Amino acid sequence: MNTESKAAFAAELADNLNNNILPYWLEKMRDDEYGGFFGRRDSNDSLVPGADKGAIMNARILWTFSAAYLATGRKDCLEAATRAKNYILSYFVDKEHGGVYWALKADGSVADDKKQFYAIAFTVYGLAEYYRATGDKEALEAAISLFRSIEQHSRDRMKGGYREAATRTWKPIEDMRLSEKDENFSKTMNTHLHILEAYTALLRVWRTEDSIEATRYALEIILNKIMNHADGHLGLFYDDDWNRMDAEKSYGHDIEASWLLLEAAEVIGDKELYDKTLKITRRLADAALEGLCCDGSMVYERHGNGTYDNEKHWWVQAEAVVGQAYLEHYHGVKGSLEGARRTWDYIRDNLVDNANGEWFWSRMPDGSINSAEDKAGFWKCPYHNGRMCMETLKILNS
Repeated sequence: MNTESKAAFAAELADNLNNNILPYWLEKMRDDEYGGFFGRRDSNDSLVPGADKGAIMNARILWTFSAAYLATGRKDCLEAATRAKNYILSYFVDKEHGGVYWALKADGSVADDKKQFYAIAFTVYGLAEYYRATGDKEALEAAISLFRSIEQHSRDRMKGGYREAATRTWKPIEDMRLSEKDENFSKTMNTHLHILEAYTALLRVWRTEDSIEATRYALEIILNKIMNHADGHLGLFYDDDWNRMDAEKSYGHDIEASWLLLEAAEVIGDKELYDKTLKITRRLADAALEGLCCDGSMVYERHGNGTYDNEKHWWVQAEAVVGQAYLEHYHGVKGSLEGARRTWDYIRDNLVDNANGEWFWSRMPDGSINSAEDKAGFWKCPYHNGRMCMETLKILNS
């Protein structure tokens, strides 16, 4: 991609970040009655009064606006990040038992007190980035405390890896699923990937023997247990003994992991581990691109029976942009930036809501806009798309 094309691509991403994604959350999601941010806007972009507030959404808001403040210097981003940080520490953090609650009611009272380690990891991720942006010691201390909760209560020191969930008091819990669509098994790719992501962010700002060891450990679990070296894809669900319990291929997670794993190895700083990870993540990215369509969009997943889920989810398309940009920048695969640009063109023309702000959840297999899923909510946050803009801008401007 030539200099002029890079500049045009970068300009479009910066415009979408600053004039579409961030303003939506600054202007439409701020809860001035109860604090923090509203829990949900539906597919029609209507606020849902009284909707629960999820830990994941709030942690991702914290990360996004902290990162955006670092990237842009915008004071409104700093204010939003501080609002998110204060709300999380005041309401989501369990001051008696540690960890964070899964969900709160609109007024800040507890709706669901289970400890999902995926949500705790995202809170570490957001708090570490806030500290990186501001130097706020309270945020760092909270991130370290949550890191220690994961290491104490989730890490399986007998059979390896990290368990999914626990009760409020860290006892075993029957239903460990992140969502209704997930299988109920004790170890998952998704939670391991985002524990690694959180530990990478924390390692950037708190480099100790413990944080280095845990980040390396989380990375090596994915490389050695979750990566299927026969086909280049990640497995999704495992039991305690690391027996794989699925036969799916999740192209979105594959392409997301292809750059998050490399980022982690880079921050760890061990050359031998980095070189190993570089080789594996190239294989992982190539496998993920099996799901790339000629229009630049990426298929959601391939089921174990060989059929495809061809819904074009917003987050999968966002991760496909970053993954392809990494392929060119880190792996030297020429033409991959043009591929990232094609995926962005698909997003721009099919998922960006220019009338109301933010992106639609997905396009259905028939090409129609998904009218059932939220515009903002428990899972629909400014994290995947905002991060895509910021990560790809770093590469385009390097």
